[in-house]
Amino acid sequence: MASLIEELISVLRQEEEVYKKLLPVAEKKTQTIIQNDLTALQQITEQEQLAIEAVTALEHKRDEVIVNMGIVLNRNPKTLTLHKLISLLERQPAEQRQLAELHDSLTAILKKLSDANLRNQSLIEQSLEMIEFNMNLIQSTRMSPGSGSYTKNAYTNESVAGQTGMFDARQ
Repeated sequence: MASLIEELISVLRQEEEVYKKLLPVAEKKTQTIIQNDLTALQQITEQEQLAIEAVTALEHKRDEVIVNMGIVLNRNPKTLTLHKLISLLERQPAEQRQLAELHDSLTAILKKLSDANLRNQSLIEQSLEMIEFNMNLIQSTRMSPGSGSYTKNAYTNESVAGQTGMFDARQ
């Protein structure tokens, strides 16, 4: 059991490191979205994808360790949470403390990442809404039947011929 606990602590520390590296990436992503730098946004997305792959592999390994711990403890692995494991380690205070610290650290980091991701999602949605608004505005001005203008004599309505859509099929 001790080796399983050590392996779990090791995997959780590795996950913590990956998530810690993602925090500045998420903050940089916010600035990149604000600056509308699509090239940098693509690079950041690639970095995030690599981190997601690493976390997925670590989560798989963590799940294996928890299944093994469930077998040793004669408990259902699906019900073994980190919080429950911490409470089961009363006779091993050093490991219990390490797991509790990792739990708290991971919770804080994941909260920050979640907040940053929600902020980035909101910024992207606002950007898409602005693009849609601009496209509708351009399309509505191009599709108007004429352009009203005032001259020094009176109001004139000049019809713009051939403008029925946004794109000219004759070109």
